[in-house]
Amino acid sequence: MNLRSMTGFGSAQCDLGDALGRADCKGVRLTVDIRSVNSRFLDLSLRLPDEWRPLESGLRDLVQQRLARGKVEVRAACLQAAHDLQTADPARWAVLKSLEDQVVAVFPQAPRLSVAEVLRLSDRPTLEVSLIAPALHSLAQEALEGLSHSREHEGRQLGQALLERLHQLKALATSAQPLVPQWIQAQHERFLQKWQEALALVPSQVSADAARDRALTEATALALRVDISEEITRLQAHLDSIEAVLTGAHQPKGVGKRLDFLVQELHREANTLGSKSSTLAMTQIAVDMKVLIEQMREQVQNLE
Repeated sequence: MNLRSMTGFGSAQCDLGDALGRADCKGVRLTVDIRSVNSRFLDLSLRLPDEWRPLESGLRDLVQQRLARGKVEVRAACLQAAHDLQTADPARWAVLKSLEDQVVAVFPQAPRLSVAEVLRLSDRPTLEVSLIAPALHSLAQEALEGLSHSREHEGRQLGQALLERLHQLKALATSAQPLVPQWIQAQHERFLQKWQEALALVPSQVSADAARDRALTEATALALRVDISEEITRLQAHLDSIEAVLTGAHQPKGVGKRLDFLVQELHREANTLGSKSSTLAMTQIAVDMKVLIEQMREQVQNLE
């Protein structure tokens, strides 16, 4: 079983100084977080610093190569380690102070920089986007790997849950099979009884041939209404198809959508079974089936 959920999380980080071989970047942590939830299609959003916008295209291509479905969010940022704040350069503070004074001289109502803003602006080294790109790309690959492992782990759990419900549905379909002949016979007997009662109420001038023809028509219509053999056969065929997908060594592309379609077909057959049922035992089987199928539908919609 090699199913993958659409829900997962992956994260990677590195010291930018080590990655770039620059002492002035020591203590600056480059991070990439990727999280995903279920979606009908691949819905990708990127949360990057404004100056990193030129890197968006490469990150999009990287994610699209690995993921087919899901609502995916990629976050990347540079963070100054707290224990390295003492290494901030006071000369940069002076530059910031000069720039702030110039702004306030023109815009007296402009707010002053906070301590946190001063530290963030002065302690983060200015780097060309092209220098960050290789490190960011490498971290994104690492985060995607973690996300894939997370999605595969949850996919295995979903697959096991689906198989458990599948076996329960097969047991219900098996228990319904012996009830079909008894049920049809009971419906026939009930029909004949009602038909005899109706004949006793009609005028005597109605011919026997006309009454027989009418009885045959009604009996045929009743047989079509109450016979659930086809529904059970189709339901079992859909269950076999789902089991083949879940237990196959190699799942086909778009396995989530395929399973979603098969579960919809299961629900259709269970509804028909319930609508035709006129006995308590068969009605209970149909209800139990629909409960299990609804649980499967919720789980299948989270598979890629």
